[in-house]
Amino acid sequence: MVAVTRIRPSTESLLRLGFYLLLAFCFLGARPIWDPDEGRYTNVALNMLERGDWVHPMRSEEAGHWTKPPLTYWAIAASVGAFGYSPRAARLPAALSFLACIFLAGRLARRLAPEREPVARLVFATMALPLAAATLITTDFLLAATLALAMWGYVEARFGDRERSRRWVLLMWLGFGLAFLTKGPPALLPWLPIVAMELLGSPLRRVRLFRPEAIGLFLLLSFGWFAWVTAEQPALISYFLGDEVVRRIVGDGFDRNAQWYGWLLVYAPTLLIGSLPWTLRVLRSLSGAPSLLRGWWSNRYDADATSEARVLTLLWLALPLAVLCVAQSRLPLYVLPLFVPLALLLAQASGAAPRLGYGLMIWVLCLLGLRLAVAWWPTHKNAEQWADAIRERAPGRVREVVFVDDMARYGLHLHLGAEVEKLSLADPESNALDREADHGFRLELSEDEPGIVFVTKVEQFAGLNEVIQANGQHAVLLGEPYRNRAIFAVVPNKRCLPQCLAANFEPGQASGQN
Repeated sequence: MVAVTRIRPSTESLLRLGFYLLLAFCFLGARPIWDPDEGRYTNVALNMLERGDWVHPMRSEEAGHWTKPPLTYWAIAASVGAFGYSPRAARLPAALSFLACIFLAGRLARRLAPEREPVARLVFATMALPLAAATLITTDFLLAATLALAMWGYVEARFGDRERSRRWVLLMWLGFGLAFLTKGPPALLPWLPIVAMELLGSPLRRVRLFRPEAIGLFLLLSFGWFAWVTAEQPALISYFLGDEVVRRIVGDGFDRNAQWYGWLLVYAPTLLIGSLPWTLRVLRSLSGAPSLLRGWWSNRYDADATSEARVLTLLWLALPLAVLCVAQSRLPLYVLPLFVPLALLLAQASGAAPRLGYGLMIWVLCLLGLRLAVAWWPTHKNAEQWADAIRERAPGRVREVVFVDDMARYGLHLHLGAEVEKLSLADPESNALDREADHGFRLELSEDEPGIVFVTKVEQFAGLNEVIQANGQHAVLLGEPYRNRAIFAVVPNKRCLPQCLAANFEPGQASGQN
């Protein structure tokens, strides 16, 4: 008879940890940086790292990038500074945020779904959207992790040991402060379920939320940076409040699915597809929500902890989602922080606990294979291919790539080791905080800096050449066009070729590191 050795809990825990590490780090650096979003975040972070200025997010020496607070840039810059210029290093903060959300889903489940912590972790880790977003360079996963941290503090304060409530409230405000430093006002959305539970739930579990030391910590973390930069540039106050708050909520939403039905086009498929392979279980769990809420409401002041825990999870999912639907700016990753309560919702559901069986393993392997396949997907957004094209055409080391009236490929900063600027033939308003171009093309010509490669659409090159010639200079095309873009350099005059072209570039090639 064959003896069956039972896996010890410690061994099982190590296997689970190894599985989650595999999900987070497998093929993390396989895909190059894709523009525009990944390139933009990485470029701003590298500017911070290289200039040693960790206060001012800059897309170039002339133009700031104020659309997001700096915590994401700090994380990327610190990772690249520690591990080198590579897509893997730039994506490491997202992967660590993914792991943090898995851990926090388990800790939250200790109170909201006791003895079902492994379910919450497994469900979150294998949902399609979190697993896919773990390799994306955005602010959204760091926001999801910091908000989960904040909610863990609140849940422990309300449902845990009352004697330790003070420290948990401090953790809650720490999480909200870091979340605000990641994405600003959207970090406050989980306050809606917290306030609802405190006002409507059992008074026996009421939490003293507004402790002076906790409020002080939150204000320091969340508004310290804003106070610093607005004191330097008072115009940022109207920009942060007007463009980044009012315009996103009741304005045009930056043309991000602002139609009245935009929420249905964006969030419905994101939640349904993003929660695969658990979508049907999620829908079944939600089908019982009305009866659960009715039963809790009729006895809410004397409700037991189990009922309140399930209601809090529903409120955490529903109330922020309602605000996101009303707001005029809508993108799929905006709902990423809601996948933690989704995982908790499944952990709270009755029935057999889902396990890591063959079907789920096949699903995970397919998603990891897709992660690798996407790395080879042909796209004009691939910054590494742009870097190769420029490196092949340039006669020496490229110090700066300038895009004129064209989409800037900011991912070149990582892959080519060169600064990136976006210019316009028409001089932009120099003091506009949200100007598209850093400055005018003519000003760049007057600076006469070495090692610059210019990129523009082929159909625009003739017009730019006329401006260059009128300035007493000459444009030299560097090889054949790439993706319908003319790549060229500017020299003092035609007669000095080829000597002045070679003299304009240092010997060697950019390595991807400065």
